[in-house]
Amino acid sequence: MSTAAHVNALFAHAPAQPAVPVRLVRRAGAVGVLSVPAAGMELCREETAAALFEVYTDEHAVPDMSTDALYDLLQAAVYELGPAGLLETTDTFAELDSAEFWEVGACRWYAYRLALSFWYQAARSRPMTAGEAAAALYLSDYTRTATHPTAPDTTARKIRQVSAQIPTPILLRLGRALTARMAGVPDPTGSGEWLSRRLLPDHQRARRCFTHIRSNPTTPLPLIVRTDAGQYAVGAVPPAGPGNRWAQPLQARW
Repeated sequence: MSTAAHVNALFAHAPAQPAVPVRLVRRAGAVGVLSVPAAGMELCREETAAALFEVYTDEHAVPDMSTDALYDLLQAAVYELGPAGLLETTDTFAELDSAEFWEVGACRWYAYRLALSFWYQAARSRPMTAGEAAAALYLSDYTRTATHPTAPDTTARKIRQVSAQIPTPILLRLGRALTARMAGVPDPTGSGEWLSRRLLPDHQRARRCFTHIRSNPTTPLPLIVRTDAGQYAVGAVPPAGPGNRWAQPLQARW
């Protein structure tokens, strides 16, 4: 039985309904260039980061801040700055080094995350988590066809191929369960444990896949998309984030 057939057979016994095909439409301007709509303007990533930096405080230094809360923070900052103030602030911010000032780096990653969330129309998107990528890699032929290290592009291709074969809700469940097992991050739903034990039973293989993903931040990972109708799908691979890296969060941040 193929991987896809095996997954779908188990999925029939899981307490959920199979996902229907999802048609994703990219938002205008979201092809190749990441931008964020705010206060009637289209902000580039650096403008978004600069505006966030203006209102950034210790209370915002939390990686699990919701996207809605982050966007509300941006909107308030842009309204306060105005177009002229935003331009001046961005010019100053662009000269700051992320390596020297961690708050600057945090704002640039927040800006990247916001830009990804607006990639598609009538949907919210986020980076694929490390657990989701590792689960897809486990279900591929990774390390079964070669013993040498797999290049980032090859790893990415294997992940995309498997992600296209199985229902996205299942991948999300497996990702949460694998992250809980490998990184000790609790899965509040516990909904992926049953499937994880059947589809990802080899602990050593799961560990190799998870470690491979976490140690290769230049691996291009696709987006996970949730439509306004509540459907899930795997989206396109976006441009890289700061430092030419792709985000690999341990937890899904919508």
